Amino acid sequence: MTIRVLIADDQELVRTGFQMILDAQPDMDVVAAVADGADAVAEARRLRPDVCLLDIRMPKLDGLEVTRALAGPGVENPMRVVIVTTFDLDEYVYGALRAGATGFLLKDSGPTLLIEAIRAAATGDALVSPSVTVRLLQHLAQPRRSAAQPDEALTERELDVVRLVARGRTNQEVAGELFVSLSTVKTHLGSIQSKLGARNRVEIAAWAWESGVVS
Repeated sequence: MTIRVLIADDQELVRTGFQMILDAQPDMDVVAAVADGADAVAEARRLRPDVCLLDIRMPKLDGLEVTRALAGPGVENPMRVVIVTTFDLDEYVYGALRAGATGFLLKDSGPTLLIEAIRAAATGDALVSPSVTVRLLQHLAQPRRSAAQPDEALTERELDVVRLVARGRTNQEVAGELFVSLSTVKTHLGSIQSKLGARNRVEIAAWAWESGVVS
């Protein structure tokens, strides 16, 4: 399957560079490359790409506003968004993930991580730049009274999965650490998402840290 990607960045050099990297992949096709947030929303809604690659700071609408428009709470058929930026401030990370992004990368992360993030997002997984993961988790580490508890309690094994997801483990790593099959992990994740009303593993991780399940 070819992953259709939209790129939005106000720097032409960055757009061109990303497009060259992605178009060189046998499983990727850049369907649009735009310079501002308003065009990003319009083209994304018109083309329905598999993944939207968004800069944070753009004219007209910034990356967080575009993310909320395309993938935020209440959006029907939300798209998959990966934020790419030179700014790694905590409020950008937290804001992007809460707005519905499934990945967050710094522009200096390199092409390999960029490609991995897009492939992960396309399959419904999530990837956060390793250089911001620790600060992100620390930011979420203080339990919040607003953390909603599910109507149906998670099982002990589901909580085991949640704790590993919250620490950035992949499905394969979760399977290895719990000595279960990959399909079992995916089944647990499906049940967890349903109970929590979470759209992806990033929201599962956020709930885990906010509710004090991990510390």
